[in-house]
Amino acid sequence: MNFLRTLAKQLSDDSFLRKLDWIETFVIKILSIAMVAVLLVSVIDLCVYLSKELFIEPVGFFSTALIQIFGLFLNILIALEILENITGYLKRHVIQVELVIATSLTAVARKIIIFDFKTTDSSYLTGLSLAIFALSLSYWIVRRTNRRYPES
Repeated sequence: MNFLRTLAKQLSDDSFLRKLDWIETFVIKILSIAMVAVLLVSVIDLCVYLSKELFIEPVGFFSTALIQIFGLFLNILIALEILENITGYLKRHVIQVELVIATSLTAVARKIIIFDFKTTDSSYLTGLSLAIFALSLSYWIVRRTNRRYPES
Protein backbone atom coordinates (compact mmCIF):
# COMPACT_ATOMS: atom_id res chain seq x y z
CA MET A 1 0.00 0.00 0.00
CA ASN A 2 2.83 2.38 0.88
CA PHE A 3 4.53 1.54 -2.42
CA LEU A 4 1.39 2.44 -4.38
CA ARG A 5 1.03 5.79 -2.59
CA THR A 6 4.70 6.60 -3.26
CA LEU A 7 4.32 5.58 -6.89
CA ALA A 8 1.14 7.64 -7.27
CA LYS A 9 2.89 10.65 -5.72
CA GLN A 10 5.90 10.24 -8.06
CA LEU A 11 3.59 10.02 -11.07
CA SER A 12 1.46 13.01 -10.09
CA ASP A 13 1.39 15.73 -12.71
CA ASP A 14 3.53 18.21 -10.76
CA SER A 15 6.17 15.69 -9.77
CA PHE A 16 6.29 14.18 -13.25
CA LEU A 17 6.62 17.60 -14.90
CA ARG A 18 9.45 18.57 -12.50
CA LYS A 19 11.31 15.38 -13.44
CA LEU A 20 10.77 16.04 -17.14
CA ASP A 21 12.01 19.60 -16.70
CA TRP A 22 15.13 18.32 -14.90
CA ILE A 23 15.83 15.80 -17.69
CA GLU A 24 15.27 18.45 -20.35
CA THR A 25 17.66 20.85 -18.60
CA PHE A 26 20.26 18.09 -18.21
CA VAL A 27 20.08 17.22 -21.92
CA ILE A 28 20.38 20.88 -22.90
CA LYS A 29 23.47 21.26 -20.72
CA ILE A 30 25.04 18.18 -22.37
CA LEU A 31 24.23 19.64 -25.81
CA SER A 32 25.83 22.95 -24.79
CA ILE A 33 29.02 21.22 -23.68
CA ALA A 34 29.10 19.15 -26.88
CA MET A 35 28.59 22.25 -29.03
CA VAL A 36 31.40 24.10 -27.22
CA ALA A 37 33.67 21.11 -27.92
CA VAL A 38 32.65 21.15 -31.60
CA LEU A 39 33.33 24.89 -31.77
CA LEU A 40 36.76 24.60 -30.19
CA VAL A 41 37.76 21.75 -32.50
CA SER A 42 36.43 23.68 -35.51
CA VAL A 43 38.37 26.81 -34.62
CA ILE A 44 41.55 24.79 -34.08
CA ASP A 45 40.96 23.01 -37.40
CA LEU A 46 40.46 26.34 -39.16
CA CYS A 47 43.66 27.76 -37.65
CA VAL A 48 45.66 24.67 -38.68
CA TYR A 49 44.14 24.79 -42.18
CA LEU A 50 44.91 28.51 -42.59
CA SER A 51 48.46 28.16 -41.30
CA LYS A 52 49.13 25.29 -43.73
CA GLU A 53 47.67 27.31 -46.60
CA LEU A 54 49.72 30.38 -45.73
CA PHE A 55 53.06 28.58 -45.53
CA ILE A 56 52.99 26.41 -48.64
CA GLU A 57 54.41 27.56 -51.95
CA PRO A 58 53.74 30.28 -53.04
CA VAL A 59 54.02 31.66 -49.51
CA GLY A 60 51.24 34.01 -48.46
CA PHE A 61 48.75 32.90 -51.10
CA PHE A 62 45.93 30.43 -50.74
CA SER A 63 46.26 27.41 -53.00
CA THR A 64 42.64 26.47 -52.37
CA ALA A 65 39.72 28.62 -53.26
CA LEU A 66 38.78 31.31 -50.78
CA ILE A 67 35.26 29.95 -51.05
CA GLN A 68 36.33 26.86 -49.08
CA ILE A 69 37.83 29.06 -46.37
CA PHE A 70 34.67 31.16 -46.22
CA GLY A 71 32.71 27.91 -45.86
CA LEU A 72 34.81 26.97 -42.83
CA PHE A 73 34.22 30.40 -41.27
CA LEU A 74 30.49 30.16 -41.89
CA ASN A 75 30.43 26.67 -40.33
CA ILE A 76 31.81 28.18 -37.14
CA LEU A 77 29.30 31.04 -37.24
CA ILE A 78 26.45 28.58 -37.71
CA ALA A 79 27.72 26.52 -34.76
CA LEU A 80 27.84 29.69 -32.64
CA GLU A 81 24.24 30.47 -33.58
CA ILE A 82 23.19 26.93 -32.68
CA LEU A 83 24.94 27.32 -29.32
CA GLU A 84 23.04 30.58 -28.84
CA ASN A 85 19.79 28.71 -29.61
CA ILE A 86 20.67 26.06 -27.03
CA THR A 87 21.68 28.51 -24.30
CA GLY A 88 18.67 30.72 -25.03
CA TYR A 89 16.44 27.71 -24.51
CA LEU A 90 18.27 26.85 -21.29
CA LYS A 91 17.73 30.39 -19.96
CA ARG A 92 14.11 30.88 -20.95
CA HIS A 93 12.76 27.44 -21.90
CA VAL A 94 11.42 29.00 -25.07
CA ILE A 95 12.50 28.33 -28.62
CA GLN A 96 13.51 31.64 -30.17
CA VAL A 97 11.96 31.31 -33.60
CA GLU A 98 13.65 34.44 -34.94
CA LEU A 99 17.09 33.07 -34.03
CA VAL A 100 16.28 29.66 -35.50
CA ILE A 101 15.25 31.25 -38.80
CA ALA A 102 18.37 33.46 -38.80
CA THR A 103 20.53 30.37 -38.24
CA SER A 104 18.74 28.60 -41.08
CA LEU A 105 19.28 31.60 -43.37
CA THR A 106 22.99 31.56 -42.57
CA ALA A 107 23.18 27.82 -43.30
CA VAL A 108 21.42 28.15 -46.65
CA ALA A 109 23.47 31.24 -47.54
CA ARG A 110 26.60 29.19 -46.81
CA LYS A 111 25.37 26.57 -49.28
CA ILE A 112 24.93 29.25 -51.93
CA ILE A 113 28.34 30.81 -51.22
CA ILE A 114 30.15 27.47 -51.63
CA PHE A 115 27.90 26.35 -54.49
CA ASP A 116 29.89 24.62 -57.25
CA PHE A 117 28.30 25.65 -60.52
CA LYS A 118 30.38 23.16 -62.51
CA THR A 119 29.28 19.96 -60.80
CA THR A 120 25.87 20.69 -59.34
CA ASP A 121 22.53 20.75 -61.10
CA SER A 122 20.83 24.12 -61.45
CA SER A 123 17.65 22.74 -59.88
CA TYR A 124 19.61 22.53 -56.62
CA LEU A 125 20.31 26.26 -56.83
CA THR A 126 16.62 26.88 -57.55
CA GLY A 127 15.72 24.93 -54.40
CA LEU A 128 18.21 26.94 -52.36
CA SER A 129 16.75 30.16 -53.78
CA LEU A 130 13.25 29.11 -52.79
CA ALA A 131 14.49 28.19 -49.31
CA ILE A 132 16.12 31.63 -48.94
CA PHE A 133 12.92 33.32 -50.08
CA ALA A 134 10.73 31.29 -47.68
CA LEU A 135 13.11 31.81 -44.76
CA SER A 136 13.41 35.54 -45.49
CA LEU A 137 9.65 35.90 -45.61
CA SER A 138 9.33 33.93 -42.37
CA TYR A 139 11.99 36.08 -40.72
CA TRP A 140 10.23 39.25 -41.81
CA ILE A 141 6.89 38.00 -40.44
CA VAL A 142 8.41 36.94 -37.11
CA ARG A 143 10.33 40.24 -36.73
CA ARG A 144 7.23 42.24 -37.53
CA THR A 145 5.15 40.21 -35.08
CA ASN A 146 7.79 40.52 -32.35
CA ARG A 147 7.88 44.30 -32.76
CA ARG A 148 4.11 44.54 -32.70
CA TYR A 149 3.68 42.23 -29.68
CA PRO A 150 6.83 42.53 -27.57
CA GLU A 151 7.32 40.19 -24.63
CA SER A 152 6.38 41.56 -21.26
